[in-house]
Amino acid sequence: MMVPPRPAILSTTIDRPVAIVDIGSNSVRLVVYERLTRSPRTIFNEKSLCALGHGVVTTGRLSKSGVEKALMALRRFRVLCGIMEVGEIHVLATAAARDASNGAEFLAAATEAIGTPISLLSGSREAELSAQGVLSGVAKPDGVVGDLGGGSLELIDVKGDSIGKGTTLPLGGLALMDASNQNLREAVKIARAHLAKSKLPERMLGRTFYAVGGTWRALAKLHMSQHNYPMNIMHGYTMAARDASDLTSLVEKVNTDTLVSIESVNAARRPLLAYGAVVLDEIIRKGNPKKVMISTTGVREGLLYEKLDAATRRLDPLLVAAEEFNVLFARSPAHAEELCGWTDVFMASTPLEESDTEKRLRHAACLLSDVNWRAHPDYRGEESLNLVVNGSFIGIDHPGRAFLILSASYRYLGLDEDVNPQLRGLVSSRLLDKARTLAATLRVATVISGSMGGILPRTSLTCVKSKVILSLPGDLVDLVSERLQNRLKQLSRLIGREPQVEIKG
Repeated sequence: MMVPPRPAILSTTIDRPVAIVDIGSNSVRLVVYERLTRSPRTIFNEKSLCALGHGVVTTGRLSKSGVEKALMALRRFRVLCGIMEVGEIHVLATAAARDASNGAEFLAAATEAIGTPISLLSGSREAELSAQGVLSGVAKPDGVVGDLGGGSLELIDVKGDSIGKGTTLPLGGLALMDASNQNLREAVKIARAHLAKSKLPERMLGRTFYAVGGTWRALAKLHMSQHNYPMNIMHGYTMAARDASDLTSLVEKVNTDTLVSIESVNAARRPLLAYGAVVLDEIIRKGNPKKVMISTTGVREGLLYEKLDAATRRLDPLLVAAEEFNVLFARSPAHAEELCGWTDVFMASTPLEESDTEKRLRHAACLLSDVNWRAHPDYRGEESLNLVVNGSFIGIDHPGRAFLILSASYRYLGLDEDVNPQLRGLVSSRLLDKARTLAATLRVATVISGSMGGILPRTSLTCVKSKVILSLPGDLVDLVSERLQNRLKQLSRLIGREPQVEIKG
């Protein structure tokens, strides 16, 4: 039994690179994506910290030095897009340009510098795109998105595929620094007053707060380093609300340069760290969310997501990315697809429960099962770990990533190996057991297929009463070996059954 074919993942509306230039209050950034797809892959990412919005709150104007730096960056980005043969360039401007009295003048010069029309986003439109970005990168989101830039904070409700009406507040890091005259106590008062006027934080009670923006990512990176966290991926990193509040309170009270692990935060980000902490702390106090999750998908990814057709938006971004890796790197891409169906049949025959989330993780693990084959056999487990830990997958949380890593590690290292205890600590006992069971199943599949397509559909692995039965056709009888039988025994022992090899025909 094979899984139904998925939509072709490599056919897209644009086969050439797509670029987004984001003119923010603190930085001007160019991100170039390989192409327009459900799981966009970044091929170039560069930012210039221009502090364009510094002083807008107090002077009403964009700073002269910030404008000069921004125009210089835009001219460079224009040349780079030509070098990379970008098919489409989308340029967005946000709070600083829309709030400054000389914003129109700057946008005219910026348009000439980049050579492409610039979209000046309203606060509500910026919030909407941030929400779309979270929808694109988080599986089944439920909570409130907060996008903190240099000039403003956008808040908007998300649940499933639906988004609410967004609001914008002048609480960006640069704006709050200027408005408070660099006084953190005054910054707390300002943030509290503005949030008191918004009802959105109250809607996150017991739900998730999705934190978008570089300053909040820096806070999370600090938290991650202080706890010696076993992954470096920011997307999906989650803190309990109380932990996040404790961290923000600490950052507010002490000199950031004295904090443990502060070296993990870019020096250019550190001056704004305390102001981002103030805003996050006040949001948690007012909204009382269950947890804070970092989303690296925001306005830019939201814009790309909007440009996809409805059918493509419905695709699972994790499985799309895993399929792409399979097509590009596996010895036999058909084999991984067949593994999905082969393990579907086995799981359906067992008494083991499996949620929809666990099934998609299993399919992702199958699709990624052979992308590391070019590595030395002794290091394929390590190569799988590096691929998943550092891969730019979206639509997956950190326990899900840990499951993929553990499945691959147990497959290559063996079920009795003491796989990374820190990674084991990220998953539940149930998910750990499923990772070991899947690894044992893949170890059986490998020795009867050689990781080649066309073999698994001629065989079956099923659980029948007290036995795990591997059925092979007569012409494959010589595949039965001591190695195969040992692996079948390992799998059977895991689920409390007896192994049996059955030859048909």
